[in-house]
Amino acid sequence: MASIIKANQLQDFGGNSIIGSDGAGNLTTQKINYPAFEAYLSADQTVSDATWTKAQIDTEVFDTDSCYDNSTNYRFTPTVAGKYFVYGGIKQQSSSGGSLAAVITGIYKNGAIVRESTLDPTDNQANSLTPVNTAIIDMNGTSDYLELFGYNNVTAGTPRFDAGVQSVWFGAYRIGS
Repeated sequence: MASIIKANQLQDFGGNSIIGSDGAGNLTTQKINYPAFEAYLSADQTVSDATWTKAQIDTEVFDTDSCYDNSTNYRFTPTVAGKYFVYGGIKQQSSSGGSLAAVITGIYKNGAIVRESTLDPTDNQANSLTPVNTAIIDMNGTSDYLELFGYNNVTAGTPRFDAGVQSVWFGAYRIGS
């Protein structure tokens, strides 16, 4: 025997809507994965050799709650406490004729590295590499912030972060409490 329950809205004990329906089968849910953002680097960024450098990721693809600073500090400071899935990648290059000794992408929380991804080409045979990084990080919703850094060690040429949505990206979204 089957049961049918009809309702246009489910609420928690505080009267907050958890899920709603418009009567035509279209559901509205609470903002589970918010705040969230994704951004990319719009112009090549020249960096110092063998030095950790913050990626100046300045172009937002989206920013649900205006928690990403894309013009001054290039950091994500979420206003809701919880666990966040964080991701980023930096395409690092050496100018033409140059070669890479090692490149690293690092996710920083409150100014300290919490996760890094390294690519170290054999015999310095590469002039372009993209280390990608992911992490699940607890954020307090008030003062914690996240940044994306790169470390580009070249054996010859000038190191840089390559611009574009497909080359340097940074994002995060809340996955739960």
